[in-house]
Amino acid sequence: MGPGLIIKALLQGSFSLMVFGWAQILMDIQPLFVIITGEGQLHGFSHTYLGATLLTLLAALSGKHLSEFGLIVLGIARKTQPIRITWGITFISAFIGTWSHVILDSIMHSDVQPFYPFWLSNELWGLLSIDALNKLCVYSGLAGAIVYYSVQHLSKGTLRQEQ
Repeated sequence: MGPGLIIKALLQGSFSLMVFGWAQILMDIQPLFVIITGEGQLHGFSHTYLGATLLTLLAALSGKHLSEFGLIVLGIARKTQPIRITWGITFISAFIGTWSHVILDSIMHSDVQPFYPFWLSNELWGLLSIDALNKLCVYSGLAGAIVYYSVQHLSKGTLRQEQ
């Protein structure tokens, strides 16, 4: 979620962190199934760009309404004043979620074949150490939270001064 936080900080209302997170969850259902059953390839079709593109559609179509409902449950929006996530923002957020997942897992896991079925190699594997990749995710999340909070805080402060 760290990279999602920095993207949210930069794009603000043009990106849905909830749809992004939902896309991340959907990406790992297939590996979870393999872990539970012991059958199949751990990072199989869902961890290819083709699979991620199909999961983008599922994440967007289901994630828009789940996220809007989630915003109400979390108290960020109200039933009387719901936050509507546009379809454009929904699809962009889901796409960034699924494709970034493939990129990061391609760096971390040797069994990921991101360009399957066109070729089986994974040129990104080992580009960064797992420790460096984890730090990248944590630090991007921290930076994103700081930037997001700062932008939100500054915009509210500016609005108060104008009134």
